[in-house]
Amino acid sequence: MTHALPDRLVDPFERSIDYLRVSVTDRCDFRCTYCMSEHMTFLPKKELLTLEELDRLCSTFVRLGVRKLRVTGGEPLVRKGIMTFFDGMSRHLGDGLDELTLTTNGSQLERFAQPLWDAGVRRINVSLDTLDVDKFKAITRWGSLDKVLRGIAAAKAVGMRVKVNTVALRNFNDVELFDLLSWCAAEGLDLTFIEVMPMGDMGEVQRLDQYWPLKDLRAQLAERFTLSELSYRSGGPARYFEVGETGQRIGFITPLTHNFCESCNRVRVTCTGELYMCLGQEDMADLRAPLRGSESDAPLEDAIRRAIARKPKGHDFDYSRQEVAGQMSRHMSHTGG
Repeated sequence: MTHALPDRLVDPFERSIDYLRVSVTDRCDFRCTYCMSEHMTFLPKKELLTLEELDRLCSTFVRLGVRKLRVTGGEPLVRKGIMTFFDGMSRHLGDGLDELTLTTNGSQLERFAQPLWDAGVRRINVSLDTLDVDKFKAITRWGSLDKVLRGIAAAKAVGMRVKVNTVALRNFNDVELFDLLSWCAAEGLDLTFIEVMPMGDMGEVQRLDQYWPLKDLRAQLAERFTLSELSYRSGGPARYFEVGETGQRIGFITPLTHNFCESCNRVRVTCTGELYMCLGQEDMADLRAPLRGSESDAPLEDAIRRAIARKPKGHDFDYSRQEVAGQMSRHMSHTGG
């Protein structure tokens, strides 16, 4: 007897939702100035989904048609026992799931590169905003650049493809643009630039002071290099270009100067089981209650479907008129990077 496959997740605008980003912790061993305040109050552990609950939740999404799973945080690799979750998720690779991956600050990669490879992780994103030791310490507050570079080397050594994610920050790494590009080319790393997003109260840090539009960054690159847009897509929001002189691929994620909402195929689940249909909207659905309230997955599936039916057409981020419109009160570390 054959069982009918469940209907795939399709939102009101006929976009197929096949990409899930799931945060496994709000904790991090860095305190990056654009991501969280230095003295964060983290969630009580009882509010976080257990690793078993995360497995059940993600498995349900895979059953409903998710083909790509990205694990985020906080810093996902500081979650105790996290490899249990990766090892569990690896059973879906080739059986519904096309890719299991993560975004990391790189601090724990030296230790976890081989176990992650063994679990089927073939491609990772590493957040790295500067190659200057002192500036790295300043922006991460607690981080070690050398440790991150050793982690990237370890990931490359086991065979992983590494993409560097760099948040474009005015008066910080704008002077390093060509150094970052050259270093990534020499190391064989893809590079993606991201516009800083208005997420959470940073206290003394002003978003408008940090904001460096990627159209300006790209114009600087075009003065020195030939940029050709590529049809390549990674499943995420980046638009990719080839640098003619180096042959490397660089991406641009531009939620503010050029949003990518029309092709949005992804949703995010926080470490507490909140499903956000859009990064730039406050609407969310509680998945923890149906997850903990029933041994059957039917209420969980129903909650997911009802949430996807509310997925908006786009976000409200805007830096025009010298104010931060559409600012989200929650920190990026809570929603998942």
